[in-house]
Amino acid sequence: MTGPFDLTHTDHLLTTTRSVRKRLDLTRPVPREVVLDCLRIALQAPSGGNRQPWRWIVVDDPALKAELAAVYRKTADPYLAAGRETAETEQSAGRGDVNAILDSATYLNEHLAEVPVMVIPCLLGRLPDGATVADTAGFYGSVLPAVWSFMLALRSRGLGSAWTTLHLPYEHEASAALGIPDTVTQTALLPVAYYTGEDFKPASRQPVEQVTYFNGWKKH
Repeated sequence: MTGPFDLTHTDHLLTTTRSVRKRLDLTRPVPREVVLDCLRIALQAPSGGNRQPWRWIVVDDPALKAELAAVYRKTADPYLAAGRETAETEQSAGRGDVNAILDSATYLNEHLAEVPVMVIPCLLGRLPDGATVADTAGFYGSVLPAVWSFMLALRSRGLGSAWTTLHLPYEHEASAALGIPDTVTQTALLPVAYYTGEDFKPASRQPVEQVTYFNGWKKH
């Protein structure tokens, strides 16, 4: 295919790829080949120096998923409990979506072991102690575009996911379960499943004019 993209379809994909937690279909298997197809697309993403310093761990073994879900809960349980305590304050400040987000995150925490597939994107190497902002941006910038491409590829095939990081405070436990070397950095844990329902819609966002400056901070 040559020429311009069909912007109707492209823009719909880009504006309706949501973090999916409650609408993950926990009963429908996800074939490995579907995951691999999406990863093939993800591997076309740019990375620093075109080094492609990523590795992808796909977990579909029930025992391993249960072990990872237990690691996740060690952070998620207190994190969500604290969030519920402050939800009323946040709502009174105009954040009406706080309870919905907490409900969604709580549901995922309770059902994480049941998702058909987990994908853990990793980076070869570790950030050094005292890493600079530039070091950190360059390091994670070499995997984030690929992860987003993976999530878009999932969405285009009727699957959903969410970027989660709550297992990372206990990453060494996950590494032990999966045999990940100490020289490798886990960057996220993505639950992967077909989504339920028909479609997603664009989310409520601030007007672009309020968050965009030209030629300087707060210059419009």
